Amino acid sequence: MEKTEEPLLTLIEKAKLGNQIAFSALLNCFWNDVYGFQLIRTKNENDAEDITIQTFSRAFDKIHTFDSSYEFKTWLIAISKNLHVDLIRKSKKNVLQSSDGSNNEAIKKVLDDAPSPEDSLITEQNLVALLGYIKKLKPHYQEVINLRYFQELTYAEIAEKTGEPINNVKVKLLRAKKLLAEIIKNQN
Repeated sequence: MEKTEEPLLTLIEKAKLGNQIAFSALLNCFWNDVYGFQLIRTKNENDAEDITIQTFSRAFDKIHTFDSSYEFKTWLIAISKNLHVDLIRKSKKNVLQSSDGSNNEAIKKVLDDAPSPEDSLITEQNLVALLGYIKKLKPHYQEVINLRYFQELTYAEIAEKTGEPINNVKVKLLRAKKLLAEIIKNQN
């Protein structure tokens, strides 16, 4: 148990400093836990996926508030639960979605100029084969991949075009790249 806690705390500290690789590692490590939790609660894959993306977006936005005396997974699940409760309240009140002025500094500091392993794998593929692989993704993942890599839009431009917060765009793109890389690896 101690072996997994020390690297996790190191990843969290790096994420607090805005390290994109640490964010990616945390996302990969805890995605299934949060998604599974939401799938049980919502009984809907799309809702579970959307709430999971929002959970990581919120967590990365507020990572500086994480207290290491608690379990990171528990903290993520609490965020996820609160987001789901908020979603239910909003749908019951039938309130239109509005953007809040929350602090997005942690995510804004994440640099994406260094290609991740997923980026390298994507760029090495034949374009025709790559398009075939992309078609295997869910439509909302296809959209962010297309906007980022084929239309070469910035995160802010993608957020504006999709009407989503920039944090959600970043997390969704990170997840899309991971899924695409898995599809490509499984085909080769």
